[in-house]
Parts: sequence; structure tokens; C-alpha cells
Amino acid sequence: MSIHGILGEQTTDYPTEYSPETLYPIERSMGRDAIGWQDDKLAVGVDWWHAFELSWLNPQGVSQVAIARFGIPASSPFIVESKSLKLYLNSINFTEFASWDEVQTLIAKDLTACVQAEVNVELFGLNDDLDNGLRNDVSGLLIAQPEGVCIDEALVNSSEKVALTEHPNASLLKSKADDNNVASGNTAEVAQPYTFYSNLLRSNCPVTNQPDWGTLAVSIISNQAFDAASMLRYVLSFRQHNGFHEQCVEQIFADLSKHYEPSELIVRAWYTRRGGIDINPCRVSDIKLLPQPSRLIRQ
Repeated sequence: MSIHGILGEQTTDYPTEYSPETLYPIERSMGRDAIGWQDDKLAVGVDWWHAFELSWLNPQGVSQVAIARFGIPASSPFIVESKSLKLYLNSINFTEFASWDEVQTLIAKDLTACVQAEVNVELFGLNDDLDNGLRNDVSGLLIAQPEGVCIDEALVNSSEKVALTEHPNASLLKSKADDNNVASGNTAEVAQPYTFYSNLLRSNCPVTNQPDWGTLAVSIISNQAFDAASMLRYVLSFRQHNGFHEQCVEQIFADLSKHYEPSELIVRAWYTRRGGIDINPCRVSDIKLLPQPSRLIRQ
């Protein structure tokens, strides 16, 4: 994958006036073509973005601050380049708005135009006692904990060293599990639910090669038993992979779908913040399975 845009520039001009043209779209097809799986099944879900450095001016010229959550549908033909989004948000720092409603409406309009799909925008005040209906209760941003079993210690009893791989390796996934490494239940003859997570997801930005860290969570119903050790090896195989957050989650969704043939599958990741923004993709086998957005302790 390769793109051109603001993210890859060595020097950047930071706009001080409202500049929607700063937003830079990236085609989702770039990542999905590399996966080589069914695009329609990768387009069910949402990418939640949190922006922690949102500010503008009220009519008195006083700076206002908020936290924003953007919900970009996985069916959108484009994503937005993260650095261009940061510059766009910076461009409204000295723009006057009559109300929070006006800020929210403008950002939603500009992001929708960029990704060519309707983007949901929520603004959160920093206090929970604000009475403006558009300042959502900050409890919506309280620290959450991923559900299920953490698999990060699944290789403690293994003597085999984990090799560094250049690309994700789906062949590491196994179905026949050692009882000591099964997150839930034994070898399944009927469909069983498994819910697990790992804090060890790491990949590299395909433009800057900077590392991206995240927590991966999976909920799956399959008649093939889940093996925690092999799953952890698979997650670790992403460590030197160059891929956007969305593409990494879609790669995992595709690999688990092909290997486990699940009746239900949820794959989501919470990536750590960079430039005041974190990105949290989620893909589901059925839109009815879509969970609520949340943030974790590293965010």
C-alpha cells in the first residue's frame, strides 16, 4: 500500500483559518484489494475516531474545548488521512461559532463530503453537568475494559520462540486446542462462543512507518475450538506489517472468517492516540451485532 498526501510530507503548513480542503480522502479499496477477500463483508461496521484537541472560538472570542467522536461507516468508499484531519481541526481553532450545534453540523458536513458517506459527529463537554443537549454526557467517554479472556500470557509455557514476520501469517491459526490454552470450553462439536482480547496488537503506518499500538478484541461463535496460543502468535505476526488501522482489523476479520467459519463474528481494535486522535475500527458479521463505541485505559 502506498499513498500520497499530507501524512507523508516532511514539513507541513498549519492553517489558522477554516480549511475544509485540507481533508484528504484515501480509498478503502487500497487496503481491501491487498486482503483479497469479499469487500461487501468487510464493509459492515464502523470506524470510531476520537479527537481530544478540538477547539474553536465563541462569539466573544473565548476559546472553547471539547472531545469529539466521529463515526465513519465501513461502507464509505473513503477514509480520511489522519494528519489531514488533525490539520482540519486545527483550522477551526480561531473560527467563531455561535453554538456547539454549529460546530458539530459543520464538521459532520465536511467529513461526510470527504469520505462520501454520512459521518456521525458527537461533541463531549469536559464536565458532566452541562445542560446543552449537544454536549453529550462525558460518561460516554469513561474508561472501559474489553470483555473476555486476555490471551497475552498464552505462550508462557511454550519453549518456542516467536519469530518476527514481515506480514500477518494466517497459517498460524489453529483449531485443535491444547486444553491449557483454550479461552473458553473444549474442542467443540457444536458452535461455541469465544470472547478474548490482546493488548499486543502492533503494526506500522504505511506512509511514515511509525508504530501503531492497539488492543484487539474478538467475539466469535464457531464449531471450531479456539486456541489462545496460536491466536496470540497470529496477532504478533502483525508487528512489522505496514497497514492502516482499518486495514489491519479487516485483515483479521477476513482471516478469522476463513479459518473458523463463524456464525457470528465481531472484530474491533482500540488504537492508542497519535496527534490527539485515536482510531477504533470495528467489523461485524451482522450490523445487529455492532457494539457501542468506547475507549480504553491507553487512550
